[in-house]
Amino acid sequence: MFEITRTHTRNYVAALWAGFLGGNISSFVKWGTENPMPPRTPDRAIPPAEMLQDMGFKVNEMIYHYSGHIVNWGVAGIHHLFSIGFAMFYCLVAEVFPAIKLWQGAAFAILVTLGFHGVMLPLFHWAPPLWQLPFDELLSETLGHILWMWTIEIVRRDIRNRITKKPDPEYQ
Repeated sequence: MFEITRTHTRNYVAALWAGFLGGNISSFVKWGTENPMPPRTPDRAIPPAEMLQDMGFKVNEMIYHYSGHIVNWGVAGIHHLFSIGFAMFYCLVAEVFPAIKLWQGAAFAILVTLGFHGVMLPLFHWAPPLWQLPFDELLSETLGHILWMWTIEIVRRDIRNRITKKPDPEYQ
């Protein structure tokens, strides 16, 4: 289960590139899950907005207009950067510890959900504790994170295999 790959089979450049691409694409997948299944009740602020405000940013001024809509680029940017950062981390770790790919990344997605929504967000008072969240929010975030990470895994595998012309390190 906790197998480590052989050093000569790893390709960190391919992993970083796959993570960058997968993080960008999967960010839109995560946003896409939030349209049919909003992740929080309308009376609560979006955690990235709370985070930016705590860091001294004027979140309500971080906007642009697109097709008659007001879009908050600060909140969108935080989500997007987190997606890229986690995807690059995931892809790098997958080069060494293939167990991170359990259930095509779904296990890692569940850990991210628990880590952020169960620990980080409540710790900084950006969201209520996990046990106080409505079922709808837990479902939206969990399913959204699983689809987000599965997208990263699909991109990771494809990009890595296209670059290296070889299977994943644990199969070499």
